Amino acid sequence: MELNQTHLLPVPLQTAWDALNDPAVLQRCIPGCESITPADGGDNPAYDIAMTAAVGPVKARFKGRMELADVAPPRSYTLHFDGQGGAAGFGKGSAQVQLTPEGPTVTRLAYTATAQVGGKLAQIGSRLVDGAARKLADEFFQRFAAEFGTADTTGANGHTTPPIDGVSATQSIPDLAAGELQAHGAPQGAAPNISPVLQPRNPWPWIIVALVAVAAAYLFLHHGA
Repeated sequence: MELNQTHLLPVPLQTAWDALNDPAVLQRCIPGCESITPADGGDNPAYDIAMTAAVGPVKARFKGRMELADVAPPRSYTLHFDGQGGAAGFGKGSAQVQLTPEGPTVTRLAYTATAQVGGKLAQIGSRLVDGAARKLADEFFQRFAAEFGTADTTGANGHTTPPIDGVSATQSIPDLAAGELQAHGAPQGAAPNISPVLQPRNPWPWIIVALVAVAAAYLFLHHGA
């Protein structure tokens, strides 16, 4: 699976980097996020993340480890991730992100994330998984933009994200996931204020944690039943 998108953030470069260092903001923006906690990553910054989300009538939970490398604030970084979803299987991969100023009040965020999955996860159709993961990423960016009282409508290449084939613009991810689970024989069934930016021992690039978590959450929860 590969996600390759560009989004415009309605804030200056440094403001975007600082806000994306705030775990409280990210926890509000990541759908289903329970916690983001520091972990022992050796020489590199690392975090553990736990998430829960509904797949149709079923709720499932997964845990993942994110390790950061090549951090160059406030512009770029790389992340390596490895996660387990119990009986659902496992996922691992990496992601690269770059922040670029697009004038005094706008920042362009471009990212590429690739993942490998095993177990039940590997049985899922790639087109549906990619499309649903992109929709979850879009939801994250919409929530993040709402933190600044604005709306993010940009997707891949900075344009409004087009509808996914076979998925209506108003169809929810749980409904989409439930439909795929049934196809595999499963049973049918006002903007918050930004909290003060934390200053940890390293400038954690929280945004890529969110991006990978959003993509990985769908992968794991898709067969969490």
